[in-house]
Amino acid sequence: MELPLTEEDGTFTNISLADDSAEYRPRKLSSKVERAPTTMMNADMDAVEAENQVELEEKTRLINQVLELQHTLEDLSARVDAVKEENLKLKSENQVLGQYIENLMSASSVFQTTDTKSKRK
Repeated sequence: MELPLTEEDGTFTNISLADDSAEYRPRKLSSKVERAPTTMMNADMDAVEAENQVELEEKTRLINQVLELQHTLEDLSARVDAVKEENLKLKSENQVLGQYIENLMSASSVFQTTDTKSKRK
């Protein structure tokens, strides 16, 4: 029966446990066994890279979405400010027109209040 004792440069050194073997002969494991961990490591690295790529794409998409929403918010804020200014302007014009109408009505005899009870007597 042989057991792996050390690992150097990706190769394992095996020693024999037989009682009559006094000679130490290191043996290299087959190339298939050596390639398997490397292939598995490459597959794991590829999976990690793919996951990182997906995360990066998701982050990029979210950043773009946030930037778009910020621009939309800025546009809406500017629109609200413009509407507020227009509203104040229209209120001021309405006050001027209301005062003008009141002045016209007070100057005209048609809109003067009359006492209907005194005319009927």
